[in-house]
Amino acid sequence: MASTVKRLIILTGLSGSGKSTALRILEDQGFYPIDNLPPALLPQLLLVLSGHPGATSSGVVAVMDVRGRHLLNDLERVLASIRGAGTPVQLIFLDASDRDISSRFELTKRAHPMAQGDDTLDGIREERAMLAPLRGIADVVIDTSGMNHHQLRRILLEELLGGDGFKLVISSFGFKYGLPQDSDIIWDVRFLPNPNYVPHLKELTGMDQGIVSYFDPVPEFHQFVSSMAQMLARFVPFYERSGKLHLRVSIGCTGGRHRSVAVAEAVARSLIDLGVKCDVVHRDVDKGSLD
Repeated sequence: MASTVKRLIILTGLSGSGKSTALRILEDQGFYPIDNLPPALLPQLLLVLSGHPGATSSGVVAVMDVRGRHLLNDLERVLASIRGAGTPVQLIFLDASDRDISSRFELTKRAHPMAQGDDTLDGIREERAMLAPLRGIADVVIDTSGMNHHQLRRILLEELLGGDGFKLVISSFGFKYGLPQDSDIIWDVRFLPNPNYVPHLKELTGMDQGIVSYFDPVPEFHQFVSSMAQMLARFVPFYERSGKLHLRVSIGCTGGRHRSVAVAEAVARSLIDLGVKCDVVHRDVDKGSLD
């Protein structure tokens, strides 16, 4: 199949995770948008679009999800065929916590496509299990829990249009807000002493000097940071050589405000000292003062 379509991006994932929003964001970037197309028709459509200005200059973005019931049966085979024909393909899986997805359906007054009656959570769990194999082959997984439109836009454009190759992301989070769905590695630092119970530190975050100073005399803090940074520096090249686009390491405490933030910042500084480039993201730092 000869095609001059620049690239193909497939958006899939959980209902309510933000696929339609992501589609509009990429349409605004010049991509030709497709919603709910059966995978088997993709090769023919790419041929048809080989002369379309948007498809040839930016690419094609297609949403495929459980509305097309044969998604799991056809998509992997079809993508392999398209890649073999020379069109670059990226599979993006959007995810979110059960709580966030349920809240979004409640807000819009819509029924979950797999829910029986009003049991939205059962529908979410069934869909999550159905899509697990697809999530496993995705090039990028994006957890949209707690995100607004502008945050999703920034992450999408960084992941898809940045062109910077492999990316290591060190992220902090709070267990009380749910596990990050896009993590490759998760570490729990709730074993560290908690500055939340020190009155003059409670309202600070792990990026403030007061919290940094609080952990200075804590040997477990420094041992954990040093061991984690050295392990990542040693093994990140293996992930990169495997063809992985990014590695997200998430560090959690109770509220994602003090301990996990301080550890994530310290690990990132140590990695940079060891010559490893990384980004730092704090998912829950502004959600509350309880750590």
